[in-house]
Parts: sequence; C-alpha cells; structure tokens
Amino acid sequence: MTPLALLMHREIEQIPRETTLLAAAQRMRDRRIGALLVTDGKKPIGILSESDLVRRALAEGVEPKGVTVETIMSRPILSIDIDRTAWEANDLMAARGVRHLAVTDGERGIVGILSVRDLVLCFKNRL
Repeated sequence: MTPLALLMHREIEQIPRETTLLAAAQRMRDRRIGALLVTDGKKPIGILSESDLVRRALAEGVEPKGVTVETIMSRPILSIDIDRTAWEANDLMAARGVRHLAVTDGERGIVGILSVRDLVLCFKNRL
C-alpha cells in the first residue's frame, strides 16, 4: 500500500484565525485547494474546508466579508500518523465524515494534509 508520505501534500496552506471567510475562499480558489490550516500565531488551531464554508457560512446566510474563519472552522484538527495506511485514513475520514486530515509525524507535528481526492487517486491507480 502506498505510504501516506507519498499521498499527502507537504505544502500546507495556512491562514491566521482572523482572516475573513471571503479572503479564505479566494485563497482556496486561487490555490485550487479544498482546505486551509487555521493558525493562532504559529500554532495550528483548526482547519477550514470547503464544506465548512458551504454548510456553516453560506447556507446560514453568514456575511463572508465580516466573519472570520475562526468562527466556522472545524476543531479539533483531525489527524493521522504518517505511518498509517491509506486504508486507515479512508476509514477515519468515513467514520468522522471529513474530507481532509492533517498528517502528523511524532514531535514534528503536522507535516502534511491528506484529502479524499488523494485517496481516490491512490485507490484508482491500485485497481
């Protein structure tokens, strides 16, 4: 099975907790990504996904220019150890109903982000 280290994205896009929803959505669009790690200083405190934007903001009529990502981000950050398998990541995502996981490596902390898209490509190429 392909290791998570080969599937995950090592370039972790981060935004400060005080970023507006509009600015976060624009950054996701520009970078063509589905999630951003939310930080307080350098400390990761949550994750903001496209699903968060749709379900917790747009569907509720929240003003994207005036509300910060901290208001709707998902927390705690769900993570998986880099030594786990793609199957385990898939099971965790399914059980928790999420599309993104932070990948951790012991004391180094978060070293990547894994998306359901990464898993789809992995499993597709294995068939």
